[in-house]
Amino acid sequence: MTNVLINAPKTAKKGEVIELKALIMHTMETGFRPGTNGRIIPRNIIERFTASWNGSEIFRMDFSPAIAANPFVSFFAVASESGKITFRWTGDEGFAAEESVAIDVA
Repeated sequence: MTNVLINAPKTAKKGEVIELKALIMHTMETGFRPGTNGRIIPRNIIERFTASWNGSEIFRMDFSPAIAANPFVSFFAVASESGKITFRWTGDEGFAAEESVAIDVA
C-alpha cells in the first residue's frame, strides 16, 4: 500500500488559479548505493508523475535518480470546470499509484 497526501481546494471560482500539491511516500533507491552486504541496491525510483483534470492531462513531470525520497510536487492550474483531478505516479518494478480528488468550480 502506498501513502499519498494530496492538498487541493474543494471549491474554486471559474478562471481562478489554484495550487495543487502532492506528496508520495517512496524510498527512491538510485541504484548506486551499496547495501549492508556490499552489493548495490537495485534502482527503484518513481519515473513519472502526471495530473489530469477530467481526463485531460494538465501537468507532467519526469523524475531522475537524483530526486529525494518521498517526492513532493506543487504546481498551479486554472479552474475551468467541476470534476475530478487525478494524480498518477509510475516507476521502476511496475510501481504505480493513483489518487483522485473532486473539485467544485462555480
